[in-house]
Amino acid sequence: MISLPILKPILNIILKKEVYGTVLIIFGAFIFYKIAKKLIFKLITAGNTPLEKKRRRTITDLFLNIIKYLIFIITCLMILELYGVDTKSLIAGLGILGAVLGLALQDTLKDIISGITIILENYYIVGDYVNYNGFIGEIINFGFKSTRIKNVSGEVLIVANRNITEIVNISQKSANVIIDIPAAYEAKIENVEAAIGEIIAEIKTIPNVYGDLVEYQGIDNLDTDKIDYRLKITCEQEHQWDIKRKSLRIIKKVFDKRKIKIPYPQLEVHNAKDN
Repeated sequence: MISLPILKPILNIILKKEVYGTVLIIFGAFIFYKIAKKLIFKLITAGNTPLEKKRRRTITDLFLNIIKYLIFIITCLMILELYGVDTKSLIAGLGILGAVLGLALQDTLKDIISGITIILENYYIVGDYVNYNGFIGEIINFGFKSTRIKNVSGEVLIVANRNITEIVNISQKSANVIIDIPAAYEAKIENVEAAIGEIIAEIKTIPNVYGDLVEYQGIDNLDTDKIDYRLKITCEQEHQWDIKRKSLRIIKKVFDKRKIKIPYPQLEVHNAKDN
């Protein structure tokens, strides 16, 4: 057993307000953060659609980060106050330092403020497809300083948040994929349109296609060597390129099965013989 002479100095240390006060402040800060986290999740993540929940989760993460840093700063100030540090003078000194840093880091502060605005105003979140000055791609990374956009070619555009004054979020909009299906003049219109009916039925099974909005719009063009039959497919914006590729594959398969010729440019060469 621990003897009283040894236990007494330990108790004296533990019972000092600086020690138990520090423990209580840290414990209280931890509990406060946990309660705040639960309340924010309960209030903000409640939503109707998966998209709304995803957006609100992004806002939740922002608020949790802000609360975490505020709790950390307040906790440090309270602990310093316990040890007799003049926190008012410290705060005043930090204010002067902050003003100096603010002048030196103006662009960084603009990026951070713009990042907060982007989240609060729901400009976009990670996973959205956007059009930024003609560059169309997916938001693959979003931070308080910059945003990364990746297009279908794999190119990544890094934009400072302060420069994002106008951007088009196309994730919530549908896209119309227009395909002109070429067929030879020799193919009977009835046969081609029957094939298109089969094509439409298959296209409707492609994920992210709005099945009720796949339609054959008729003959669109009589060219010199082919007839164009127009097909309109409405789908989710971010999947339009993949859906177009899959649709073209279906068209080729159905035409091959029905032996409908897809014309292509041909060059006839005539050899002139001397008389």
